[in-house]
Amino acid sequence: MNTLDLLLHPVRLRIVNAMSGGHTRTTSDLCATMPDVPKTTAYRHVGLLADAGILEVVAEQRVHGATERHYRLRQDRTVIDADSAASMTLDDHQRGFAAAMAALLAEFNTYLERDGADPTADSVGYRQGVVWLSPGELAEMIDALRQVFAARARNKPTPDRSPHLMSAIFFPAVRPSRQQ
Repeated sequence: MNTLDLLLHPVRLRIVNAMSGGHTRTTSDLCATMPDVPKTTAYRHVGLLADAGILEVVAEQRVHGATERHYRLRQDRTVIDADSAASMTLDDHQRGFAAAMAALLAEFNTYLERDGADPTADSVGYRQGVVWLSPGELAEMIDALRQVFAARARNKPTPDRSPHLMSAIFFPAVRPSRQQ
């Protein structure tokens, strides 16, 4: 299975998101963060990601007669670069978008099911809007957003920080027909 096929799956996307930020986690830890995913499914997908080198084993320990592995995400293996994106078919893009939306919806539902979930206090936001941009303005805006995200992506976990899932989606909207 190639990297694109591995990453364009909602459960594997959720695992990659959960592993971001440099932490190490066990499959049991991941199962706790994704209570809606059956444990056997989580273990299978972690195994696929580990076999492909996207997750690497950083420690092992015996727990109740079984070997528990601690994994770390290989960030360099999760990048779909410009060349890979350019080689994707329209079906690949549709599959990727559907996987991303399914993962996002599952993560949001998991958040809402948590004790004490408070979207207002937690500054939850989901907004859509249309902006009119030239190709140059679009490239400039995307670059500015990448810089903002990249600066925060280097933040390390601390007691006063909690993880936040960020999603940016850009695609051309349908142009309204001109009224005469």
